[in-house]
Amino acid sequence: MKEIKLLDCTLRDGGYVNDWKFGANNLVSIFERLVSSGVDIIEVGFLDQRRPFDKDRSIMPDTACVDKIYGKVDRRDAMIVGMIDYGTCPIENLQPSSDSYLDGIRVIFKKHLMYEAIAFCRQVKELGYKVFTQAVSITSYTDEELLELVALVNSLCPYAVSMVDTYGLLEKENLLHYFDLMDEHLLPEIGLGYHSHNNFQLAYANCKEILRRNVHRLIVVDATLYGMGKSAGNAPIELLGMHLNEQYQKKYDMCQLLEAIDGNIMRIYQETPWGYNLFFYVAASNHCHPSYVKYLMDKHLLSIKSVNEILEKIKPEKKLLYDEIYIEGLYREYQSIFCNDVDARGRLKDAFKGKKLLIVGPGPSIERESEMVRAFIEREKPVVIAINYIPDVCSVDYVFLSNPRRYVYLANTLKQEKNRAVQIIATSNVTRSYDEFPYVLDNAHLVDPDAEIMDNSFVMLLKALRQEGIKRVDCAGLDGYTQSGENYANPDMEYWFSRRKADELNSYVREYLQQISCSMKVCFLTSSRYEQQEEKA
Repeated sequence: MKEIKLLDCTLRDGGYVNDWKFGANNLVSIFERLVSSGVDIIEVGFLDQRRPFDKDRSIMPDTACVDKIYGKVDRRDAMIVGMIDYGTCPIENLQPSSDSYLDGIRVIFKKHLMYEAIAFCRQVKELGYKVFTQAVSITSYTDEELLELVALVNSLCPYAVSMVDTYGLLEKENLLHYFDLMDEHLLPEIGLGYHSHNNFQLAYANCKEILRRNVHRLIVVDATLYGMGKSAGNAPIELLGMHLNEQYQKKYDMCQLLEAIDGNIMRIYQETPWGYNLFFYVAASNHCHPSYVKYLMDKHLLSIKSVNEILEKIKPEKKLLYDEIYIEGLYREYQSIFCNDVDARGRLKDAFKGKKLLIVGPGPSIERESEMVRAFIEREKPVVIAINYIPDVCSVDYVFLSNPRRYVYLANTLKQEKNRAVQIIATSNVTRSYDEFPYVLDNAHLVDPDAEIMDNSFVMLLKALRQEGIKRVDCAGLDGYTQSGENYANPDMEYWFSRRKADELNSYVREYLQQISCSMKVCFLTSSRYEQQEEKA
């Protein structure tokens, strides 16, 4: 007959949010509330020898430390467990279960370590603990590999084995396929568990599907208070508790769970929120490690479309094992998309021949010194090229577009009547939402692969103009960067790294201007940190 147990892992999985620093009072308070609620299994933290004991944190070097935090609390009928990420806590750090506050230990492991991890679990079981084998990234297993794991688990006969949907990738059909395959081949005395994540907003729904299965074994479902957990969070235990009370005649005290959320969890959530968002959706929809998405989005230079296109190039065997060098290579490859730009360059050369050029950037000086800029345009009648935006203070003839993310914001502005005649000069890494841009330049010839930020738009435009034989340009609104104060006339254009990397960005542009000073004169109409004093116009 089916038996259902609800496991709370707030103090362990929730710890990814705050580096397990709940504070001594909160640790005990949360634990007491969970005990009082009648939750069947409570996971009190990680066992990890790399972390020294800290009474304020639920990550501990050995089992003896568990008693130091929770030992004075009446645990009633709750089963108390800890977790080990295989390889981070040696067997020597575990007391015999008869001397330990813990009843059980859950061991998580990646697929390629299953044999070593199961051997370790055997040692843990010999110490008298209830052992839970936790298969990380269950979606990485083929059916054959899953049956291989089941055979190993059967030979161990642990208390339970759990499917861990590490990146929240499972839809109902795949979830039930894995579950049914394991249920069919597992020994009946072994429990079957499920640990969800909420990348697709399916954690709660998937748990309900598992609970609905008509099986004759123990079922363990994991959850956390308010869904607290890394990335998109987990299934909320208050929802599962309510569902189990209403549909399965459980008697969890919901008031105790809600008091824990209100008194202990909400203040953490307000400081460091978790839950579904675009970042984790992108990771889940591409079936890849979230760190790949973070790496690309932290560039602040890519549209979501571009991020998706890069993620699609990740090899299947690399998707769930993060490799920073690998993703950097894909990023650089993407930024170097080749196109034949001979025709576009020829047309630009003809368009600019014999004309004065004014490059307009988005710095605050474009508005602060707008009268002088407008007077220059009225007097000199230059061709005006704006970089990745359209200014309010003057009309422009061209927009140089090198940043896919800026195009997302600019697309609507370009549709306005006053801007319909504006021509776009785009680099090949920017894709138009319809048709093609009038001018597309090969991005590979304009980026600097050796620079920390390889695609500085001002430098890229200067390179393009030099290639067409332009000898002089005037500039306005190209202020450079500052660690304090505004870097953009429109604050919405601000990037976090423009402040953090201000000195490096300014130095890089100044060095480039020095390199080209013999072949191109760059004059600044408005104040600029890029300016070489001896070249001021």
